[in-house]
Amino acid sequence: MIQLENKRVLVTGGAGFVGSNLVRRLIRDGARVTVLDDLFTGTLANLPPTGFDFIEGSVCDAALIDKVVPEHAVIFHMAARNIIVSTKNPREDFESNIGGTLNVLMAARGSQVERILYTSSTSVYGNPRYLPINEDDHLSLLTPYAVSKLGGENYCMAFYESYGLPTTAVRYSNVFGPGQHPSNPYCGVVAKFIEALFEGRSPVIHGDGNQTRDFTYVDDAVEATLAAARSDRALGEVFNVGTGVETRVNELVATLIKVTGANVEATHSDRRDIDNIRRRVVNIEKTRRALRWVPEVTLEKGLRRTVEWQRAQTNGGAKPA
Repeated sequence: MIQLENKRVLVTGGAGFVGSNLVRRLIRDGARVTVLDDLFTGTLANLPPTGFDFIEGSVCDAALIDKVVPEHAVIFHMAARNIIVSTKNPREDFESNIGGTLNVLMAARGSQVERILYTSSTSVYGNPRYLPINEDDHLSLLTPYAVSKLGGENYCMAFYESYGLPTTAVRYSNVFGPGQHPSNPYCGVVAKFIEALFEGRSPVIHGDGNQTRDFTYVDDAVEATLAAARSDRALGEVFNVGTGVETRVNELVATLIKVTGANVEATHSDRRDIDNIRRRVVNIEKTRRALRWVPEVTLEKGLRRTVEWQRAQTNGGAKPA
């Protein structure tokens, strides 16, 4: 079991949504945190004012990564181009998500790094044959993003098997919560739906709304990530991080309308290129057994917390740069 207190910990992509929430938790746990981020989608406004060192840079910069990674005991590798950017520019997706991951692993090989925690995505499952989805189920790569995230996973597992590098991967499922700014064009649907409701606009659902997802509150995702980074049972393994609850997008919007008290109805538009997954819900039994982790925040409770946070931002809270 790895203890993070007083350990030097590097979070790549730490100025992003999930990364910044993880950084806050690590600081609270007494870790000596370094954030490395190129601020492509992340922002300094996401981060706490103090308690960490910041390096503006990219995981694509091999010389920088060679210098920074060996100085740290634990690496949370969260830097990536997201699904929207990846679909628009597959080459950039490849260079960042696969090439950047390889740079981190190469820099860690032969060093004293105790754990590399790689954050992947349930996008690798595509349209599953069976529900809920197990970690060893058939994979269906429908987007460049899914290809690159799986490529990063595979490199992590290959470095574990070939060089004994202590790697672990977690597959996130539709993480939402405080810290997702709707002004960021790459944020998730929850923040955009809330923004529309605050402004009295109808939230726009791409497709018929009967597509399903497994929505995971960010605090739960952070807890699972920390559990995977600490546990010796996680070495060389991949874990689903979700709730095991399947939710239609129509249900999500209906809950948000109830929570916000908005007097509007959703509208529908054509689905986008990235909207090619019909149903998704993951099996978290392996994560529960191996890591002793279960999600604690229900969808409605998480949405209420997110609405409260977003309302505070709208009413004069800090806005992202």
